Amino acid sequence: MSHRPETLMEAPLGRESAYPDAYDPDLLYPIPRAANRAPLGIVEGRLPFVGEDEWHAFEVSWLNGRGKPVVAVARFRLPADSPNLIESKSWKLYLNSFNQTRFANQDDVIATLTRDLADAANAPVGVELFDVDADTLAPRQLPGECLDALDIEVSDYTPSADHLKAGDQVVEETLYSHLLKSNCPVTGQPDWGSVMIRYKGPQIEREGLLRYLIGYRQHQDFHEHCVEHIFTDLMQRTKPTELLVLARYVRRGGLDISPWRATPGLAPPSPLRLARQ
Repeated sequence: MSHRPETLMEAPLGRESAYPDAYDPDLLYPIPRAANRAPLGIVEGRLPFVGEDEWHAFEVSWLNGRGKPVVAVARFRLPADSPNLIESKSWKLYLNSFNQTRFANQDDVIATLTRDLADAANAPVGVELFDVDADTLAPRQLPGECLDALDIEVSDYTPSADHLKAGDQVVEETLYSHLLKSNCPVTGQPDWGSVMIRYKGPQIEREGLLRYLIGYRQHQDFHEHCVEHIFTDLMQRTKPTELLVLARYVRRGGLDISPWRATPGLAPPSPLRLARQ
């Protein structure tokens, strides 16, 4: 399979697309991560974090050997150190190319997904399929303290690290907000989400943190890069010794994405899904 992305406007998100009626792995459109990381000072091969992009797909179906439809929910885990992310609409079109394709069994479906996604990401991708009634998908609440009740005045809707300040007291705490919103860099459509920050280090001033997070409201970027932006700014401005940033974005087009980035040794609680997802 050949993957040579040129510009984002050539990606499926930037144009009308016919839904396929036959399996087609060439629908997947990889996007190199390096260009968006460079402005943050992140160099490929020397990432300041570990992490994953966790995707859930709710429009997954194929035909069994006798032509009967099968439906499932899929979970994909794309490692943060993969050279490429995969553009979301291309992922949706690719999954829908399974709709009229026969597979002998579910293992064949998983093997096909694993091979094609790894080829596009240029790294191993974890693939799981769940029954649509699985308890794994039950919603939970984010751990920690919610910032959203803070009575603050906001006038800046672009991310500014100047809002981030920390005191002298060293703490270990988990904070979260449901007020995260960014916009797709191709279509301009809103991406709604929740963000959780777990850290150990100088105590972060909460009002400034909430202003900072609200600052993404008019920011155009992919989900993954927003999380890396938040992680990088917090590391540089508040100097924690441990940090985990997790965003859980609301489903759009049958897909949701939950990227997380952390200092080595930290990982988010799992499974963790929110009511809005």
